[in-house]
Formats: sequence, structure tokens, C-alpha cells
Amino acid sequence: MRVSISVQSAYNVDDPREGARRMIDRARAARNAGLDALFVGDHHATAMPYYQNTAILGRMLAEWGDRPAGALYLLPLWHPLIVAEQVGTLASVMTGRFILQCAIGPADNQFDAMGVPVRQRPSRFEQSLSILRRLWAGETVTTEDGNDRFGLREARISPCPPEPVEVWIGASAAPAIDRAARLGDGWLAAPGLTPAEAREQLRLYREACERNGKPVGACAIRRDIYVGETAAEADQAAAGIISRGYRGFPREALIVGAAARVAASFAELGEMGYDEIVVRHLVQHPARVLDSIARLAGVRESLAAVRRPT
Repeated sequence: MRVSISVQSAYNVDDPREGARRMIDRARAARNAGLDALFVGDHHATAMPYYQNTAILGRMLAEWGDRPAGALYLLPLWHPLIVAEQVGTLASVMTGRFILQCAIGPADNQFDAMGVPVRQRPSRFEQSLSILRRLWAGETVTTEDGNDRFGLREARISPCPPEPVEVWIGASAAPAIDRAARLGDGWLAAPGLTPAEAREQLRLYREACERNGKPVGACAIRRDIYVGETAAEADQAAAGIISRGYRGFPREALIVGAAARVAASFAELGEMGYDEIVVRHLVQHPARVLDSIARLAGVRESLAAVRRPT
């Protein structure tokens, strides 16, 4: 099982440089802990500082090394030519493979702010992904059918990604999971799923792959976590955050504890069939986050020991 990290992009800070420094520090800590991939998210028109994916990932790659990395792009909100160019440049900067996480996005204020009709989310997503793959392959693209959402005319990009971009599609509803199976190289399960829901949605994804005649791709799930020095320290650090209803997630969806407890929870997800866990930290204190990332090295070692033959 792989253990990767999605570094938080939103920070309630007075000095905008402070939030950027925290993200850079976390990328460096994740490299030192030997984590398998580095990701950042995507959100727009925010009230507090939110560090935009392409720019901040470019800086974080300087701390990261040669392992895979990528970013979430809410494709209906973006013009595909821009995404294709940004990813082509990022993939050329890095030595590992680029993983595009993508989704249709929630029907919230981002769409109004950017002048994008919410009802077009599914059609814009599917057309955008098709265009991206053609542009990354070096094609010149013109879109002219009656359902065209983007109006490309003789569009091309350079540089193209030096190796194929891997596409993970985030999805929770059954039609969206079917879309992930039909169009993606992998599926990213939502962070708020209980273990029972995570098991059921993985079953739906596998069935959708079979129904669409597609191989099962990467099966990834995001989990919001904190790895404490001890179980007591972990509970103390996270108790207030959880009691306030962290992101509206059920308690069963959160993983908090010492390294052995976290490793056991990850192993349970592995037994379900998930092959990648993408962690995000639910605590906010900068030093505690860095310590938790460092302890993930021990979590990975525990998982590796489980897989070793006796």
C-alpha cells in the first residue's frame, strides 16, 4: 500500500507568506518521511488565503524529489487549454510522473464567481478531459460539435508532458463512480466515508470497471489524520477539532492515534482493496503537523512489515 499526502492549501494567516512557507515545509517533511506522492487541492474565490495549485506545486516540487506528484483540478471551472499547458510545464519540471486528480466540483459559489453554469458540470468535465488527453498527446484540437463548451480553434500546447499523465477521478455518487471507471486511470474516494461506505463504494467502482470493460485502476482514498507521539497526545491534539464537527465528517472517517493505531487503520483499508491512502492533516498547529508527517515513516514501515513473508 502506498501512503501519499495532500498538503492543505487554505490557511487563516495574517501574513500570506506564512501559509506558503507551511506548505513548503510540509513538502520537505513528506519527502524526508519517504511518502509516495505529493498533491495539492483546488478551490477558488475564497475569503481566506488559498494557495493556487499550479503555482504552489511548482515551488513545492523543489523540495520533493523524483517521486510522483500532482494536483486536483476541478475541470468544469477551467479552460482545458490552460490546464493542459500548466500540467505540461509541471510535468516537465519534475522527474516523477504527474497524477491529475480531477472532479466535477461541488455546486457552490465558485461556479457563480467564475461565470460557469452549474448545470454544465458533467458535460464540461467530460469534454475537458477528452481535450486534455488530445492536447497532451500533441494533437491540434478544434471543437465544433453542437455541445461544445470551450470553443477551441487550432489549439495545441508545448511542452507536452514527457510521459503519460495519470488521471484519477474523484467521485462519490453512483453515476460519478461510473464516470471514473469509464474515463479514469484511477478512482479517488471521498475523505468523509465511513469504513462501511468506503467498502461499498469500492465495490461499486470495481463493478463499474467490469461493466465498462475497463481494467481496475488505482484505488485511492483520502483520509484526514493525525499521528501522535502517543495515543494520549494524539487524542489531546485532535479532541477539540473533532468535537467541533471537523468538516462535518463522521468520527469513523478520521484516523487519530499513535503510529501503530494509524498503521492498523491503513491496513484495514488495504484489506478492503485500496492501494493508496492520501493523507491530509486535521490539526492546524504547524509543528504538530510536521511531527505527524515525520511519524508517517514509521507507519509506512509497519505496513511494509505486514506485507513481508515470515
